Amino acid sequence: MVSIIVPVYNAAKYIEDTIAMVCNQTYKDWELILVDDASRDGSADIIEEYIKDQGKRIKLIRKEKNEGAAAARNTGIDASVGRYIAFLDADDVWEMDKLEKQIAFMEETGAAFSFHSYEFGDEKARPTGKIVHAPATLNFRQALSRTVIFTTTVMFDTEKIDMEIIHMPMVPSEDTATWWRILKSGIIAYGLDENLAIYRRPPKSLSSNKLIAMERIWFLYRNIANLSVLESLFYFGGWAVRATLRRL
Repeated sequence: MVSIIVPVYNAAKYIEDTIAMVCNQTYKDWELILVDDASRDGSADIIEEYIKDQGKRIKLIRKEKNEGAAAARNTGIDASVGRYIAFLDADDVWEMDKLEKQIAFMEETGAAFSFHSYEFGDEKARPTGKIVHAPATLNFRQALSRTVIFTTTVMFDTEKIDMEIIHMPMVPSEDTATWWRILKSGIIAYGLDENLAIYRRPPKSLSSNKLIAMERIWFLYRNIANLSVLESLFYFGGWAVRATLRRL
């Protein structure tokens, strides 16, 4: 079974499509864990209606206090029972055969940690034609200069990776910090170079703010990777080039 963890915060305009998208996956052995992070737009009420029809396959966890995506994902991880754990953000899109293909890929490669290629989409998730291709493998040093792992493409095999290490820290860019921590432990990430997701990117999204992105990556170099200033500058240069090319 794969446990699909979705942090939900004011996602009422997306959440019905997100749930339907998971229900329509060709791979059927899943549970969907939706962690409502104290939404104020009725997201949890919409989810409740789906639970009436789908039964125990869809779980809603309501948080009384907004604590952010990292805490919401950690809550979902703790509630999961599947062998595989996959992350999905409420506004992103999966291809119908995403789970089937990624699990087959992990079984074939023996990967504990996998990710796949994805495509940028506009605010309505319409594909833009700009695809970020996943490399065959990625180690810690390689990851420092290329933030190519997108959260919605990640899957873990909990029989091969410690559940504790996949919990996300409460820091900016908590997802990248998590991947780096895992890779630094010696685990290799395996990339499936097939476009199986769309990253919805509104014009004014947080990730589009280049200054914030630069501040966050520098923080990660110094506080998560524990690099020296010179090492940080070296990897920052590679990151900046790749980040610019990825968005052209």
